[in-house]
Formats: sequence, structure tokens, C-alpha cells
Amino acid sequence: MQETFKVLGLSFKNTPLEIREKLALDEAHAKRLMKFMNEFTQATDVLVLSTCNRTEIYYSCKKELTKEILQGISLIKGIDTPISEYFISYKKHNVAVERLFKVSMGLEAQVVGDLQISNQVKKAYQWTADEDMAGPFLHRLMHTIFFTNKRVVQETSFRDGAASVSYATKELIEDITSEIKDPRVLILGLGEIGRDVCRNLVDSKISHVTITNRTEEKAIALAGECGFKTVPFSTALDAIQNADVVVSSIATESPFITKEVAEKLEILSFKFFIDLSVPRSIEVSIEDIPGALVYNIDNIQSKASEALEKRTAAIPEVEKIIAEAILEFNDWSKEMIVSPTIKKLKNALEEIRKEELARYLKNADAREAKIVDKVTKSMMQKVMKLPVLQLKAACKRGEAETLIDILNDLFDLEKQPNQVK
Repeated sequence: MQETFKVLGLSFKNTPLEIREKLALDEAHAKRLMKFMNEFTQATDVLVLSTCNRTEIYYSCKKELTKEILQGISLIKGIDTPISEYFISYKKHNVAVERLFKVSMGLEAQVVGDLQISNQVKKAYQWTADEDMAGPFLHRLMHTIFFTNKRVVQETSFRDGAASVSYATKELIEDITSEIKDPRVLILGLGEIGRDVCRNLVDSKISHVTITNRTEEKAIALAGECGFKTVPFSTALDAIQNADVVVSSIATESPFITKEVAEKLEILSFKFFIDLSVPRSIEVSIEDIPGALVYNIDNIQSKASEALEKRTAAIPEVEKIIAEAILEFNDWSKEMIVSPTIKKLKNALEEIRKEELARYLKNADAREAKIVDKVTKSMMQKVMKLPVLQLKAACKRGEAETLIDILNDLFDLEKQPNQVK
């Protein structure tokens, strides 16, 4: 197997949010791009990973396919302006492999150790499987990555705690509603942090989420993506009455939810207010009202900062685990180079064995034929053992090609099929 793995992508590190949104690929877009690459290029092992923070296309091909992939994205997304300035191509096989490991573990995430990235990578792999675009190389690589992720979770503190404000908010909502049956959550405002809170709640146990925004189209689009309900912003105060938890990230110069507003609410047990706005959009004084509890951005950021410090401290451990996994994967990859030769050698020896059996067992009875068949198969396996070990050892030394050429000449293996008969 030749080292032909590459990646073309953009991320939050070099591309603003408005461009990332424009070039994001959902499941339908990703599968259309894979079909495009399958039809118009020689690419194999294609993985399309697209999140709010990145759009990256991994593939195997001798030729670099930047031009073709960008053409495919432009066609699929209906973009008629140049997009090449946002994408970076990683052409070296080992660099692309290492990048996929680091991205999958969360080392390249906007929030280090992002808990969502594992599910996003698994989803991308499922899309690849759906389109039958993964060969032995990518299958093995992805399963190695999933196993490595388990090691990171079990052996390090890299995934401990909520290291982003939006994820910390999601965890806080789950904590404060743990004793409430079917809690109702209202999200006020869909700036970047409000959108992230919504997306984090998708995988939560919270099932009743309503969102509202001054620009209703944004609320409807996000509700469709997340499977939530919407209400017009003009009825936001009524929606507050019906919610157990109100999360506000509204941009406003003065508080949107005042003590005066809160005093009109019927609070039978507790109503929780989470203010993610700067300046604040919820008056702190509403806590004077029995049953009303307010959490602000500082409370949540403090929790997130502690988790981030733990994760940052664990990075060297994660990098060590990744290095071990890549070393093991590379050994397997090298052995794949000699796999076709091993199969052809088995075919050649099996042909010789069967020819000789047919020649000498014409008059043998069934019992004799069975014994000879068993003995010759055992002999063939022992004959094969040393060449296979030598081939695998040569791979690790980088000398496999010489031994492959010798075996090809000795047994005329070019005429043999790859499949063992």
C-alpha cells in the first residue's frame, strides 16, 4: 500500500465563522461530494468531516486533488466565487494521518478536548461507509482512532469537565433540572454562544427545548437542525412563564428580563435563569423573588476554565498515546505493502500442491487422500512461515521491495491472482 493519504481543509484557525458556515457540508452535501470524487477522480478512502469549526476532506490518491475537490464543493454549494484561499492542503501521508488523529482526539478543537468531536468523526465515518468509499486502510485507521480515543478517556483527564461556556451551560442545565420531570428550557437569542448551547443540548437528556430570536428565520433554521420548537420573539415573555430554565444570550444595553417582569411570573417551585450576555440581559435582583435563581457568565466561565486547565495539562499524555497508536498503525500499513505478495505466494504453492496431489493420488482411496492432503497442507504452511516473517521484517526495515522482487522472479508471481484459492 503506497503512502498516498492527504487532507484538504479549513478551520477556525484560518477562516472566519461566516465563511465556515458558507462552506459547511451536511450529510447530503458530504455524500454528494463523495459521489463527485468517486466519479471524477481516482480517490479512495474518502472521509468528509464538517463541523461548525472545520471542513476537512481526507482521501487517498497518488495525485493531489485540491482543484477537483474545490470544484466539487463549489458545484454542490452553488458558490461562484473563488474559495481556494481558505483551504490548506496537507500532502504528506504521515502528516495527514497524524492530523486526523489529533482532530479526532480534540487537540485541534477550538475548545481543547471538545467532547462533541468523537461523535462528529464517527458520523463522518458512517457517511463514508454508506457511500462505500472506505477501503482496508481507512477502516483500520478509523478503528485505531476509536480505540485511541478510549485510551485517552480512560487513562487521562483530557476529557474531564466542561471546558467551553456552551457545554458548561448544558451541564449546568442538566444538574439543576435533575429533580424535575420533563424540564422545559427556553433559549433566548441565537448569537454564537446561543447556537452552541442549542447544539450541545441535542445530545442531552433534555427533550423540551424552545428557542426564540429577534430574527425569526435564524430560529426556524436552527430549530430544524436541532429538532427543537420555536416561538416568535414577540411572545418571549409568555414563553418565560412556561419554562423551568431560561438561558439568555441577548445582545442588549439594558436587561431584557427585569425584576418587574419576573414579579409577574407565577413561580410555583423554582425557575432558573442563566445569563450568558455581556452586558447582562437578566437583572440580578430578580433573585429577591422566591423561587427565582440566577447564574451568570462568570459562574460558568470559572467552571470551564478549571476544566480547560486540567485538559491542557493532560496534552503531553494524549500526544504520547497518539504517537504509540500511529506507530502501531504504521507497522500495519507497511505490512499491507507485502500482503498481495503473500497471497500470490500462497496461490503459487497451493497450485503446486494440488498438481502433485492430482498426479500421485489417482489410485488412492478416500482415507489415504485425506491424510496426504492434511500432511501437504501442513508442510505448505511451514514453508510459508519463514518468507512471511522475512517479508514483515523487511517492511519494518524499509527493504520490502527487494524481497518482493526476488519472490516474484522465483515463483513468477505476477501471473498469480491476489485471492487465495
